[in-house]
Amino acid sequence: MLLSTKLSWCLLALPLVGCTTVPTDTHDNRLTQYTPKITPDDFDYDPMETPIAKCYAAQLLQSPDISGATLIDDGISAFVVRAAFARMATKTIDLQTYIYSNDLTSKVLIGELKSAADRGVKVRILLDDYGTKSDVADVMLLNQHPNIEVKVFNTVRNRSRFLFLPQLFMDFNRLNSRMHNKLFIVDNVAYITGGRNIGSNYFYPETSANFSDTDVLFIGAMTKYATKSFDEYWNHKLSIPASVFPRAKTKRAMQKLEQKFDEIQNNGAVEARLYNTVISLAQREFKQHKFDFSWGHGTFLADPPSKVEMSMREKETYRGEIIKKLQELWSQTNNSVYLSAAYFVPGMGGLEHIRREENSGVHVTIVTNSLSSTNSASVYAKWEKYRKKLIKSGADVYEFMLSAENLRAKKHGRARQARGFSVLHSKSIVFDDKISWIGSFNLDPRSAYYNTENVAIFESPEFAAKLRDMIIDDTKTSWHVTVDGDDIKWYGMRRTDTQPRTYYHSPDTTIFRRIWKNVCKLMPEKFV
Repeated sequence: MLLSTKLSWCLLALPLVGCTTVPTDTHDNRLTQYTPKITPDDFDYDPMETPIAKCYAAQLLQSPDISGATLIDDGISAFVVRAAFARMATKTIDLQTYIYSNDLTSKVLIGELKSAADRGVKVRILLDDYGTKSDVADVMLLNQHPNIEVKVFNTVRNRSRFLFLPQLFMDFNRLNSRMHNKLFIVDNVAYITGGRNIGSNYFYPETSANFSDTDVLFIGAMTKYATKSFDEYWNHKLSIPASVFPRAKTKRAMQKLEQKFDEIQNNGAVEARLYNTVISLAQREFKQHKFDFSWGHGTFLADPPSKVEMSMREKETYRGEIIKKLQELWSQTNNSVYLSAAYFVPGMGGLEHIRREENSGVHVTIVTNSLSSTNSASVYAKWEKYRKKLIKSGADVYEFMLSAENLRAKKHGRARQARGFSVLHSKSIVFDDKISWIGSFNLDPRSAYYNTENVAIFESPEFAAKLRDMIIDDTKTSWHVTVDGDDIKWYGMRRTDTQPRTYYHSPDTTIFRRIWKNVCKLMPEKFV
């Protein structure tokens, strides 16, 4: 019996052997010798004097607080614009992301950041630890470059995969909260925000699980708010320099990565030439004023990084700037709201608010994922709780189809479809065809209370009309969900159908998927 007990403890201790630990905040003694490579002096320049700003100087100089916005409505365009702006950068690039997938597309994009750094551009990269999942991910290795600095936010102390779950349970309040923000800032005068992380399934419709998402490129005054937010996260004590991750300092791994960059260029010479031609074309179109900018005024809001450190009680009563602004915009709306939300769980407060809006003449159109298209059955299980009541209140409800035709890509002359399935990933709202809301914020408890998020709010009727039309386009590849007596029914036509069809259970799902969704209803709503 005693031998058995000792053996059990030995087996439990095995994952600890040779494990690497990293600091969880910058007060750790291992960071006393840390010296930043990129300092505030590197940002001591006038953004309006950069080539990017000079291209649109006439518009930007009209007002000190004016900004331009253009929708990036399909994945390939989202990648091309990022690469093009990395090539146009002359001073600084800041990248903040939740997920870095370490696939081919990610390698190509960070290859663009390395090329910019080779030219002298200072590059800061801030990653969420959970979304990166690897100490030797290519993006971590870039920290060895003299002009690139990488940090990891909200780290898991022990790097053993075996110990991740035990650590999650032991430090649940902190590790359950993640940095979900998405930012790509160039020369402190232009930035991209929206729902896209860094990975092939966010950029290419040919991937097996393609995210149908929405980004916006902003240029002008709004960028200063985005940079201020990035700085706040970058300088926070939970942002740990990659230099303390032993595997991220592997010289051999960095050499292999540089070889991979060369192989991408050399082995696919035809593809590389085509790629470079496309990026050059995007640069030329920007410089020739062919980007479809709408001009207006707006701001950028983000949760403070300290939200992660709040107690559970504080988080569940948290009302930050994002929530307050959302409530303010809803209260000022008179006619219509168009909402595209990948994960929509309004809560009883949100439900009652939409009911009041419908009763007062404000019509609400909602597009969210269906059970077949969602990558989170637990979120769908909670959405289902509110759906019938929303429909009965008068709201138009649509659920994205599993095999939705990518109308956005088709508009840009790319009619190929995803080989697998489409997942709606947008997080955007249009209020009264005048004010647009877009960013990383999902309308669910996780975004509201636990994760840190960011949104851009932009006032321009012209831009709002474009975003509204995009949401309406998404209704065309969605099931219109209505109430028939006391039953829910789905009505619509897939691109392979010859006529519309009606279903009385979630279309394109198996009985096992529907059973699993019902099991997920047991999960507390606040943790979905």
